[in-house]
Amino acid sequence: MRIATFNANSIRSRLQIVLRWMEKQEPDILCIQETKTPDPDFPEAAFSEKGYHVVFRGEKSYNGVAVVSRHQPSDVAFGLDDGGSADETRLVRASFGSLHMVNTYVPQGRDIDHEMYRYKLEWFDRLRSYFDRHFSARMKVVWLGDMNVAPDAADIHNSEVQGNHVCFHVDVREAFAETRSWGFEDVFRRHHPEPGQYTFFDYRTPNAAKRGMGWRIDHIMATPPMARCSSDAFIDLEPRLGEKPSDHTFLAADFDL
Repeated sequence: MRIATFNANSIRSRLQIVLRWMEKQEPDILCIQETKTPDPDFPEAAFSEKGYHVVFRGEKSYNGVAVVSRHQPSDVAFGLDDGGSADETRLVRASFGSLHMVNTYVPQGRDIDHEMYRYKLEWFDRLRSYFDRHFSARMKVVWLGDMNVAPDAADIHNSEVQGNHVCFHVDVREAFAETRSWGFEDVFRRHHPEPGQYTFFDYRTPNAAKRGMGWRIDHIMATPPMARCSSDAFIDLEPRLGEKPSDHTFLAADFDL
């Protein structure tokens, strides 16, 4: 089984990039973030014509999550369900038999002095509680998406100057680590411990992808029963180097189930 994640930065703008990648890499499940599209405008037919099912929740110009899959998912639910802001366009849960997927687009945070950064830290705490309510680490659970966190210095090309960045500040890395400690392993790092592997390349940095000036902020996390089944993981840079790309690229993992 091949499971992948991609921040599209507008699904309608990157639709052909997504469809070409799916045709080439044949994922069983693709989780997408930042679809930036209201539900009535989501290009559902484009996926159906390729034989895929898709569930989604979006809004104009911001956020948005989707799960594209070969098989019809069950137990589909959107948003956090703890009584606070649900953020339905930032989280979607879907099950495929005994496999449970949680696709998240974690708030970016804007600035460490901004209220959205405090909200981001709270969001991770709420997410850990979400896992407590719905799952067990003994189950096959995959948490993936744009986490907006580079966990370690090896995950940024210039970590020495990024200490106050909302995606690398010590507080957000600790919040992310606390959520991970619920029972998740970083599947990409299981197979690729080497530095210099990135999924995000800022548009504002000229030729960032070609120059290797990126961040690893998109992740595929798995509970032990699922991580043990993983056979490989890879970052595909080709879509980021093409025309009118997203600022992110595809991350995928293979599992022997």
